[in-house]
Amino acid sequence: MSILIYLIIFYILLSLSLKPLFEKAGYSGIDAYIPGKNFATWCKIIGRNPLYALWLLFPIVNIFIFCGMAVDMVRSFGRNTFKDSALAVIYAPLEFFLISAAKDDYKGKAVEQEDAYNEELKAAYQRKDNFAIKKLTDNNPFKKGKVREWTESIVFAVFAAAFIRMFLIEAYVIPTSSMESSLRVGDYLFVSKAHYGIRTPMTIAMVPLIHNRLPFFNRESYLRSPSLDYYRLPALTHVKRFDPVVFNYPEGDSVYVTPNRTYSLYDVRRDSKLAQGYPMTTRPMDKMDHYIKRCIGLPGDSLKIVNKVVFINGQKIAEPSGMLVNCRITPSQPVSLQELADLGVNLNECNPEVGFYSLNKEHMAYIKKNAPNADIQIMYANPSPIYAGALFPHSPAQFPDWTTDNYGTIWIPKKGVTITLTPANIAFYRRVISVYEKNTLVENGSTYTINGKVTDKYTFQQDYYWMMGDNRDNSEDSRFWGFVPEQNIVGKPLFIFFSRYTNQFGSTIRWDRIFTSANRF
Repeated sequence: MSILIYLIIFYILLSLSLKPLFEKAGYSGIDAYIPGKNFATWCKIIGRNPLYALWLLFPIVNIFIFCGMAVDMVRSFGRNTFKDSALAVIYAPLEFFLISAAKDDYKGKAVEQEDAYNEELKAAYQRKDNFAIKKLTDNNPFKKGKVREWTESIVFAVFAAAFIRMFLIEAYVIPTSSMESSLRVGDYLFVSKAHYGIRTPMTIAMVPLIHNRLPFFNRESYLRSPSLDYYRLPALTHVKRFDPVVFNYPEGDSVYVTPNRTYSLYDVRRDSKLAQGYPMTTRPMDKMDHYIKRCIGLPGDSLKIVNKVVFINGQKIAEPSGMLVNCRITPSQPVSLQELADLGVNLNECNPEVGFYSLNKEHMAYIKKNAPNADIQIMYANPSPIYAGALFPHSPAQFPDWTTDNYGTIWIPKKGVTITLTPANIAFYRRVISVYEKNTLVENGSTYTINGKVTDKYTFQQDYYWMMGDNRDNSEDSRFWGFVPEQNIVGKPLFIFFSRYTNQFGSTIRWDRIFTSANRF
């Protein structure tokens, strides 16, 4: 809502500031107040075809078109300085009001004048008329100094890159092994933010091209206010089962940033030793850490895990072809580590001294073929109160036997569905109601008060998803922190543009992974 109010106020001020400029240029001031006609008249004043204004209807593109039109408008009134161009881009109504207050005269259509000058200069070069070239160059009304040219080029490059990163495509690097073997540590990929709907920024004041932490300074790269409300443009496609998805870490609103990793407030509540001596940092949603996992459960699904096998709505679902599981092998090193590394085993996740490996079916088949006497045992988690307490919904008294390998049943919230709240299910939906959907929830035994009203019913306001890593036994995913709200969805991975892996044998570029799909299953 706040972004809509901002745009309405901006449009009103823009119309008011355009009226005197239209009159100075010989057009009716009333045109400034007529939607559509005001931008068409604006185009005429700067020397563009009125149809050029149609570009303002295209999201993202319209930002660059508007900025260009604003700069051409101030140039049409003789203001060619970098300061005037910058203010026109930052806040056009203010610059236009300043032009009116200074009583600057209309100098003509800047775009046509510059085109005419360039044509005249081009003709002089074609004639090889050095005198005309020097005269035109010396008297160039659009001449810019070297410093300004470089400054404008750098500003535009940063501005364009920041907008592309913010709205369209962002580069992302895989930092952990949770998605191996499909996405490996050291894979660099491009993520499309348009596929699942462009999410407009909520944080306004920030260092461009940096997500949430300033390198070297060890502090956040943004200011929490001013901020805008959550809004998402229509999606090109919806999140589908088995899609790899980039999203903001759901528990990332309150975190402790340590040299090794970031812990959520809820991690520290469960184990106070994790981040002793480090201050807590609160983050807006769009500045929470990025995670990438595979969507396993869709809104409205019931999910259950039995001996590492996932069942959705009572039906066993397919497993990723490269899904990894923890294994113990006897003897502890049946084949050479170099062979395993060449096969794609992440040795950084293994402990050969005790025979501990993270393997997929292809790895196991290779070991069995080359070491027939090797005994491969898949490892299963043993239930314990501590283990159950670390798992979502963090209620070991209710679910003492839950582990990452045997988990559920759990129902995934769906927008518009109403459920009855009970002591048996409130643990699953407490955070959804109070944090993700911003309601006031008070519990008194089996009585629930939501936003001051006693009720045992709740209707979900958005869709939720269940995300899991392909490296099932080494992935912190929805089994630990629960549902991923639709509002946290960032984008869809497209392809890997670079891949580098380092182990005890050195650093290697994975040439076979470059320019391959990031959507393997």
